[in-house]
Amino acid sequence: MGPTLEAALEAILLVVDEPVAEVTLAQVLERPTHEVSAALRELAAEYTAAGRGFDLREVAGGWRFYTRADCAQLVERFVRDGQQTRLTQAALETLAVVAYRQPVSRARVAAVRGVNSDGVMRTLVARGLVEEAGTDPESQAVLYRTSSYFLERLGLRDLSELPELAPFLPDDVENLEETTK
Repeated sequence: MGPTLEAALEAILLVVDEPVAEVTLAQVLERPTHEVSAALRELAAEYTAAGRGFDLREVAGGWRFYTRADCAQLVERFVRDGQQTRLTQAALETLAVVAYRQPVSRARVAAVRGVNSDGVMRTLVARGLVEEAGTDPESQAVLYRTSSYFLERLGLRDLSELPELAPFLPDDVENLEETTK
């Protein structure tokens, strides 16, 4: 005999990253939807009554675990510890070059910055701010672009919301561009 319905629901809901519909859970567990629905509601009530650190909520047409509201600050502090290390000046410069020139190769980033950027690029990729975007057909160099995580962290819907650079550039930017090639 396998796990109880409740244990099976908990196991599945523990690994999902978006709400799962009752009908989907019922199909996977080969149980009637009304049984799954009742079990989910009982589990949610149990967690609330016990004052657990998490809720089982019905949202967006499905069920999912969430952190209980009164624990949110603790979870936020935990998640941010170690993640709040600021980017270095080199990383910010490199990220700006990628954001405004994408897709761009490491060599092109180095040419714009005037220094080797390989280590910084690896850091930005490891942090999920930059990702590979294919290869350059001429040089076969790996091209990079900013990731959706980059947009999320900056609160942007898309790259068109990046501020214009023109007000911050020198008047003879065209001549500067030619000298870096």
